[in-house]
Amino acid sequence: MSSRKPAQDRKADIVSVLLDLADRIGPDRLTTNDIAREIGITQAAIFRHFPSKADLWVEVGEVIAKRLECAWIDALSTQTSPKERLRGLVLAQLRQIESTPAIPSILTSRELNADNAALRARFAELLSRFQGHLVTALQELVTEGLLNKETKAKDAAVLVTSLIQGVAIRWSLGSRGFTLSAEGLRLFDVLLGLLLTQGDDP
Repeated sequence: MSSRKPAQDRKADIVSVLLDLADRIGPDRLTTNDIAREIGITQAAIFRHFPSKADLWVEVGEVIAKRLECAWIDALSTQTSPKERLRGLVLAQLRQIESTPAIPSILTSRELNADNAALRARFAELLSRFQGHLVTALQELVTEGLLNKETKAKDAAVLVTSLIQGVAIRWSLGSRGFTLSAEGLRLFDVLLGLLLTQGDDP
């Protein structure tokens, strides 16, 4: 049996182990018993911190959300031009997926898409906020006359988000046989080159 820890430390341990197991065996297969066994505590100890498995997943969503939001803020605050902010946002997202590789499987899990409305709502809010950051940077490109005039910023943001999701799933299904951030940025540069007005390099 593991030693007794402060509640916040134990909750952090539980979330960390859940994310690791979600990556290794899949979100829909893991149980609270798997988590308890991995940590060396009882299932009852988990439910002292989280009233239900659904509540545990909501906490997982909050942890992922905080990590992503901090990465976005950092990217936006350290880059000056709209193109640099776009690239920084994409890189931040890719690096967060690399550091938490369970994210793609969580996004396609039954837990997110069918069983847990609160978790689904949190991830939908995250997606909306990320796309909002993208739209802001893309709209600046429109204002500067750098984005193809026939391209709407909102549509371009959806394309960028879809690119990230697609390459992340390919990375996950392909046993991570390539560097996600490098491949994702390469494809983003290709996409941005298509969206920019002729003669303006990404």
